Amino acid sequence: ENSMQVLDAPALQDDFYLNLVDWSAQNVLAVGLGTCVYLWSAATSRVVKLCELGTGAAPDSVCSVAWSGRGSYLAIGTNSNETQIWDANKSQLVRTMQGHRGRVGCMSWSSHLLSTGSRDRTILNRDVRAPEDFQSRLNAHRSEVCGLKWAPDDRLLASGGNDNMVGCWNANSPNPVQRFESHTAAVKALAWSPHQHGLLASGGGTADQHIRFWNTSSGAQLTSVNTGSQVCNLVWSRNVNEIVSTHGYSQNQVCVWRWPTLAKAATLTGHTTRVLYLAASPDGQTIVTGAGDETLRFWNVFPSAHVGAAAADSSVSSMMRAHIR
Repeated sequence: ENSMQVLDAPALQDDFYLNLVDWSAQNVLAVGLGTCVYLWSAATSRVVKLCELGTGAAPDSVCSVAWSGRGSYLAIGTNSNETQIWDANKSQLVRTMQGHRGRVGCMSWSSHLLSTGSRDRTILNRDVRAPEDFQSRLNAHRSEVCGLKWAPDDRLLASGGNDNMVGCWNANSPNPVQRFESHTAAVKALAWSPHQHGLLASGGGTADQHIRFWNTSSGAQLTSVNTGSQVCNLVWSRNVNEIVSTHGYSQNQVCVWRWPTLAKAATLTGHTTRVLYLAASPDGQTIVTGAGDETLRFWNVFPSAHVGAAAADSSVSSMMRAHIR
């Protein structure tokens, strides 16, 4: 299987703990490259440089990007411990929020609430309508927080850490309502099923290599699969009951698994370093993967949500190779 398109992404970092790619509901891809964030329109292939962080004596760098639900605002987590909110349509910085004492490597939105995870081992819940920088601080991880995902119904927040733990939190709880401690390596990869309430998938790093599936209501581990390599990301298809995983050494592959059989539907190769970044298009048909090989690759892996619907906009597949900056 070959990727249908490749974008050059110079300076895309090979750092497991960062989250530098996200695809918005308005069909715009945000990519953090070094000190800059670029926006690439999948519809027009137009590239805009949204911002450049401080480049003085101690240059800052982008550690995470996350679109708000409607795709109007982009949150940017920085190496200088800040969280910035940008109005993407106006290319304008709306506000800068403090509170962390380490880089901000993961973020997840739930309506107007933005949760941020940091190397300082804490999670901050921020209501972006409120004047305060954050409303609550969650302490449960003993090492860097590297994965955060709100469930589709916004009731639970899943967190993954370099301490190998997966936590589940509700909006009001200072302590996790579930703790899953079966992984034997860092957990960056987290994905909630859009098809089955409370079903969470988590993926472990090099010393673990498993994807584990959890019933977050009962706390039971439903099943697991040994993938044979570091699990860097997970995303569930919205259109069919399948899940995508991306991997590191030694194959640097992208896998598609059927749920609940965990039969492997596809293995996609092409990246030459570990596949650290993953996002899905708003129509659910295409995924983009990114790696330290400084490429973004687009793969058309899922059917349309409406069987028999007109073919999706082909602008992505019509462009064979381009530069993101």
